[in-house]
Amino acid sequence: MTSMPKRALMAAALAAAFAGLSATAIAQNTTAAPAAPATTQQAQEGAQEGQRDAKRAERMARMQKHMAERQAALKAELKITAEQEPAWNAFVARTAPEARPARQGPREDWSKLTTPQRLDKMAAMKAERDARMTQRHEAIKSFYAALSAEQQKVFDAKQLQGFQRAGMKGHGNGHHHHGGHHRMGGSV
Repeated sequence: MTSMPKRALMAAALAAAFAGLSATAIAQNTTAAPAAPATTQQAQEGAQEGQRDAKRAERMARMQKHMAERQAALKAELKITAEQEPAWNAFVARTAPEARPARQGPREDWSKLTTPQRLDKMAAMKAERDARMTQRHEAIKSFYAALSAEQQKVFDAKQLQGFQRAGMKGHGNGHHHHGGHHRMGGSV
């Protein structure tokens, strides 16, 4: 059984408590004043967020398991030597996906931002993503340099398979996308 984040457990507990109170009120057929809509809505949103967090945690666990299996298979195929073990460990550590930090408070409402503010936020997010990608690329290059020529061929073949699985078939092999490339004025 996977462990649920504290926020998910709290949200589930709040939802259960709210459901219990509602059932008790209905069973007693009381005509108490209706609960504050904000409280009900907050409880529902909290429960939904808790469910999303739990699903995200499950997905992350499956992804990490799958990644560990693929890494083990690659390590075996490359026949990593004892001398290459530190380079392998650094490669695995530096290319592992980072867990997204838990959200602090509600999501930012982009509709309240001006267009220039949105553009600045998007540029900042892109810069962060580009920095992470650069670090990942450097980690791969560093590891690649530690491989023998035969291991590099195996690594190249595995990377090509990964690109092909990702839908990059034919790119770089003289093949071209046959869809129309569009500009604002129409297709080219």
